[in-house]
Amino acid sequence: MAALVSIVSNIISFNNNNNTFIRSNHNTNIIYSNKTLLMSTNNSNIISRRSANYQPPLWQFDYVQSLSSPFKDGAYVKRVEKVKEEVRVMVKRAREEEKPLSQLELIDVLQRLGISYHFEDEINDILKHIYKNKNNNNNNNNNNNNNNVYANSLEFRLLRQHGYPVSQEIFSTCKDERGNFMVSSNDVKGMLSLYEASFYLVENEDGILEETRQTTKKYLEEYIIMIMEKQQSLLDQNNNNNDNDYDYELVSHALELPLHWRMLRLESRWFIDVYEKRLDMNPTLLTLAKLDFNIVQSIYQDDLKHVFSWWESTGMGKKLEFARDRTMVNFLWTVGVAFEPHYKNFRRMITKVNALITVIDDIYDVYGTLDELELFTNAVERLVYDINFATLET
Repeated sequence: MAALVSIVSNIISFNNNNNTFIRSNHNTNIIYSNKTLLMSTNNSNIISRRSANYQPPLWQFDYVQSLSSPFKDGAYVKRVEKVKEEVRVMVKRAREEEKPLSQLELIDVLQRLGISYHFEDEINDILKHIYKNKNNNNNNNNNNNNNNVYANSLEFRLLRQHGYPVSQEIFSTCKDERGNFMVSSNDVKGMLSLYEASFYLVENEDGILEETRQTTKKYLEEYIIMIMEKQQSLLDQNNNNNDNDYDYELVSHALELPLHWRMLRLESRWFIDVYEKRLDMNPTLLTLAKLDFNIVQSIYQDDLKHVFSWWESTGMGKKLEFARDRTMVNFLWTVGVAFEPHYKNFRRMITKVNALITVIDDIYDVYGTLDELELFTNAVERLVYDINFATLET
């Protein structure tokens, strides 16, 4: 990475005296200004330099370095550890009770609150047991009926999410003779679960899940319209009491973007607020979710300070004014890939890589001429060749 930073940084060296960019290229002196390129050769030419007019970053270095959080204090860490053990006991008890639907619902809540990574072994054990029973006993138990749309779709989604090759034929038991899902007109939870599950199709599967998605989407859209009309009616009557707020938020959120396509950490922040409104919410789970989110957020602050310091030290944000300075965006991308706190080195390294890729992308797309880009491409190819050769020698 250091070699690549050196190549990018040396493309253009900033001259503070005349506010121009200067680079030497054999017998040709190239002077870069904000708008034009002046080439001093035997014949003087002026080449128009393109600009994408990128806006400066909103997140400034000094502001990021000033970020702080009280949740770095050891007292919060100790409290989290205590609550984690309480939740772990809860998960183990659920495993012993042999109630698959309750187990699946607990796993779903843990995942959406962003705290499931603390209990990976316990969750994997539960799902492995459910999958084994499903294959051995054809899913015949007292807690998960074959025609239960909600239970089957939740089981399908969680098992596929964790890599189990469960067949979509599970939904065939939920249909009547006409091929319609056996779900009551007011079973919003079942239809929402079915809609979310329909996004877990795999390549070369037939159209059962696609058909399911269209059917459930239409149902949920009609539900949203009905609730909006009901809300308007209550407002007209000066009555703000609405018992459907929780289901309404979940449905509208899913129709905007399904759970399978969302960024987990942002989803957790949203779901913490929504879960708090549930009449049957578990206060222990909510407490752990809030504490964990804030503690992990303090770790992100340290990550940000590190990558912003690195970016400032390279000087590329000031030297390469034509390129996007998007350190925060690059960091947020890594949080979407691996939000868990123990992946901090991954987040820091990939943020740096993404920052360099962004600069190189702008060099190719906006700033460089064809001749310059050919020289730059050759330099990078030589660098890659040298690295591969050195790797083979070792």
